[in-house]
Amino acid sequence: MKKIIHWLFTPPVTGPSNILIIRLLAGGVFFWEGMLKFVYVNQGVGRFTKLGFPFPVTTAHFVASAEIIGGLLLLAGLLTRATALYFVIQMIVAVLSTKIALYYGTSPLPAPPALPKTGIWAVLHEIRSDYAQILTCLFLLLEGPGRRSLDFMLSARRRLYTMS
Repeated sequence: MKKIIHWLFTPPVTGPSNILIIRLLAGGVFFWEGMLKFVYVNQGVGRFTKLGFPFPVTTAHFVASAEIIGGLLLLAGLLTRATALYFVIQMIVAVLSTKIALYYGTSPLPAPPALPKTGIWAVLHEIRSDYAQILTCLFLLLEGPGRRSLDFMLSARRRLYTMS
């Protein structure tokens, strides 16, 4: 267990500076999607209610807050691996809880605006952004935040203190 915790909280930080672009992509999307859950009821509490989540208000607010905070953490490159792992799990839950019913045509959410409306092609079309977010976060989980990150600055500071 110690190895897993160490792996999560001491990511490699020597990756290319361009990883910043990936963090901006993922962090930005999670940040604004979290904000939307508070601003528009149909994106937050209403959606969680339609999907049948227990305690939809609490669940929606928790998920929205986690997306805002996690998005900011990814943007800053702080706790990158732990945040990316959380988002991979969250996105898998989101896909499973919303897209299986779409496959069968039994989703309580509005049908897609254009064909296909059910079946595998509808699911593949509708999960495109979820898929991209999962893979982006998986990349950050494996590769770390890169040099332009708070994780990098903190690791440099740790190395400095251990040398003294």
